[in-house]
Order: sequence, then C-alpha cells, then structure tokens
Amino acid sequence: MEKINLEYLGEKFNQLQRIDPDNLLTDVRREGFKNFNKKGLPTFKNEEWKYTSVSDLFKKEYHLTEDEVKTGISKSHVDEIRLPGFENANEVVFANGKFVPELSTIRSSKEQLVILPLEEAANGIYKDLVKEHLGKSTLFINDAIHALNTSFIYGGVFIYAVKGQIIGNPVYLYHISDATENHILSQPRSLIFADRSSKLQLVETYKTIGSMDSFTNEVVEVVVKDNAILEYYKIQNDGPNGSHVGTTHIRQIGKSYAHTLVISLDGGMIRNNTNIIMEVAGNEAHMYGLYLLQGNSHVDNHTLVDNRMPNCFSNELYKGVMDERSTGVFSGKIFVRPDAQKTNAYQTNNNILLSDNATVNTKPQLEIFADDVKCSHGCTVGRLDEEALFYLRARGISKEHAQAMLLKAFAESIIEQIKIEPLKEYAEQLIVDRLAD
Repeated sequence: MEKINLEYLGEKFNQLQRIDPDNLLTDVRREGFKNFNKKGLPTFKNEEWKYTSVSDLFKKEYHLTEDEVKTGISKSHVDEIRLPGFENANEVVFANGKFVPELSTIRSSKEQLVILPLEEAANGIYKDLVKEHLGKSTLFINDAIHALNTSFIYGGVFIYAVKGQIIGNPVYLYHISDATENHILSQPRSLIFADRSSKLQLVETYKTIGSMDSFTNEVVEVVVKDNAILEYYKIQNDGPNGSHVGTTHIRQIGKSYAHTLVISLDGGMIRNNTNIIMEVAGNEAHMYGLYLLQGNSHVDNHTLVDNRMPNCFSNELYKGVMDERSTGVFSGKIFVRPDAQKTNAYQTNNNILLSDNATVNTKPQLEIFADDVKCSHGCTVGRLDEEALFYLRARGISKEHAQAMLLKAFAESIIEQIKIEPLKEYAEQLIVDRLAD
C-alpha cells in the first residue's frame, strides 16, 4: 500500500486498542482490522469498485488522526461551514474525524435528544443499544475501506432520538479536516437511533481547510423503529483536495419512514454508499440524489434497497450532470427477498453529458425472489434537449442562460424534496451558482 503501509496501520491500531482495553469497542475494532488485512484494497476487478479507483488515495503520506497531529480547527472554522438555519439546529462538529463537544451546540433538551461521544454511550446506560446495533453495516459493505473505518472507531458520536419526540431542531453534522500542514485521513463514525414514534432530521456537510489533501472515510449507521420518521441529507461541496468515501446504512427495524437525499457538487474522488434495509413489513423509503460535476471531479453513488418483508414501498431517483472531464457513476440495487411479497420498488437514474470529455457509467439493478411484486428500474444518458434550447434562444435568451435554465429545471425535482426550508433555499442557490460558472 505504498505510503500508508500495514506496519504503520498496525502500530496505530495497537496504540488505539491500549487506550481502553475493557471498552466493548475494542472487539469491534479487532474484527474490523482483521477484515481489513484479509480483504486488501478494492481494485477494478472488484465489481462494486469497477469504475472507481482508490489506489491513488493510498499513495499519499496521510496522517491518521490517531497521530499526535495538532489541529488548528476553531470556532471561526465552524462559522465558515455553518448551514442556513443553524440558529435552530443542533450542531455536531467533527474535527479531523473526531466529535468535538466543545465546538458543538446542542439546542434540543435531553428529554428529546441525546448526543454523546460514542465511547461514553458504549460504557454507559446505552451500552446495550451500542452493542446490538454498531457494526451491522459490515454485513452489507464488506470491503477494506469500510473495515478500515471500523478498525479505528474512536471519537465517534452517538445520537438518540427519544421515544415519542418530534424533534423540531434538525441535527447538522459539520466535518472539518485540517490539511494545512499534513495530508489527513479522517474516519468519523456515527451511530444514530430513532426510537419509536420519533422524528429526526440529519444534515451532513464537509470542508477541508489548507492546501494539502484530505480523505474522509466515514460510516454512519442509523436505526429506525416503529412509526419513526427519518430524514437524512448530505451536501458535498468541498474543494478538489477533499476526497470522500462514505457509507450511510439505514435499518428500518420497525414500520417506519425514511427519506434520504445526497447532493454532490465538488470534491476530489467521492464515493457514496447509501443503504436502506427494510427489516419489517410496511416500511416506506424515498432516496434522491443530484450530482453536478465539472473539472476532474469523480462521484460514485452506490445505493441498496433490501426488501426483506412484505408490503414495503421504495422510490429512488438520482440525477446527474457531467461537464468538462468529470465522471459520474451510479450503481443501484434493489433486492426483493422471498418473504417480501407485495413489494413496490422503483428506481430511476437520469444523466446529462455537457462535454465530449465527460463520462457516466450507470447500472440500475433488480434482484427479485418473490412473485407478487411491482418493481421497475431504468436509466437515461443524453444531451440537453436541442429543441428546447432552440425555443429559448429564439426568444432572445443567450445560449449560456438557456442552458442554465434547462439544467435548473432538470435539478428542481430533486431540490424540491428537501423538507428543511432554509436548507432547500441554500441548495437552490448552490445550484444557481454552479450553473452560472
């Protein structure tokens, strides 16, 4: 693995294990490191990584955040990344992949929402929840990148939406990487539990400060119980020196509602794994994604909807626009297990290429093992509608403005799915600014 070698990782792993040998997380980390050594980094020969290479990322001399690397991340950096509506939000700050309570602001009461360091939750009254639910994503994402995150679980966050609480304050998670003096490998870990009849809104965003490279290798595991409502939003607008591999793994263990939306505008190499596992009958899930790419940006969206029980519904819509030398990848899987009769599942991926040098690879997939279902999947790849462009230009609108109008309309069906109004307005402005470039 060139610069990041096994000996170095082994030293840092052993160092971390010695910090708290009695912590239940030590067993989770040990299994993760075992899997990491066994799997090896994915290559193009691995079907799940066929269009995305991570080998170049591991050629850099990254510092793991377990190193004695001092971070200069301060309140002023948090101010720079704050999202609209923050005045009414719970703000959870990660510095180089570690949850920093001192920089975070929790506005909801403890009777509604509990936010703790993951280690504290694992050793306290939430120990059983952590033990039961941490690491379940490994059953579905079983590669070395995911295993590496599990190997170094430390400084994570535990978020618990209390039973019956409709939490009016969304949770904003800010990920800030300090790459002013070193290449930084950050590995944030979150375990989130939406208890029965609760409502929880989560928003994640990312920023690299400095000119060195950052690589964020993130895992978010979410558990949703009966009658709970979960909304999850992810906005990626980092610089070209900020690469990201992230897994968002949502388990609907009770009849519940899940709503996810991922917007990717800028960054280096980006890979988003979004999984929804429907473990009981009657679950409902909606998944949306938008990627507007330019330069050399590479964004790979992998999605999974696993229908395990009957009468579940899912709808998935991802849209992409690729310009210049950018690359978009979409790979979506819908599983319908034998017991999942009367499943309704739909998946669509639409793409527009603006440049002859841009690339898109799209692979929607269905695997159905039940006979009484309604499922469909499809994809499109094309150029902007020439007739629509001609119509607009014939009315005195410039080519650039006409193109921007059509692309904004293309993106609108995704943006309108954002249910947090300040965040929706912010995303709309991001799209307008991007299309004006």
